[in-house]
Amino acid sequence: MILTTETLLAQKSQHQVAALTDSEIGQYLPLVPGWTLEQAKLVKSFSFQDYHETLAFVNAIAYVIHDEDHHPELVVTYNRCVVKFDTHSVNEGRGGLSVNDFICAAKVDAVFHQTFSRA
Repeated sequence: MILTTETLLAQKSQHQVAALTDSEIGQYLPLVPGWTLEQAKLVKSFSFQDYHETLAFVNAIAYVIHDEDHHPELVVTYNRCVVKFDTHSVNEGRGGLSVNDFICAAKVDAVFHQTFSRA
């Protein structure tokens, strides 16, 4: 299968026990522009006009995240939300990255671009 952002968006998160390899992470990372690796997590910061818009984003992605059953760490401030994904169940419970992190990152980006992105 050829990996694209569209293939990520079409997938559904599933229980994972095997972490992605560094090579696999290298294949997935370009599919989610703006996301970086920080302390073994997939991280992106989203900027907004004010606190109300920031909270609207958090509420909008909550529906997607809940549907995927893959919940990130969120750092919410006045006009910014930092989203951090990792998968606790991989590496025999030691954590790491799985395809679920990239699926959810792509879906969070889609919410942002459809609702909050300014042309």
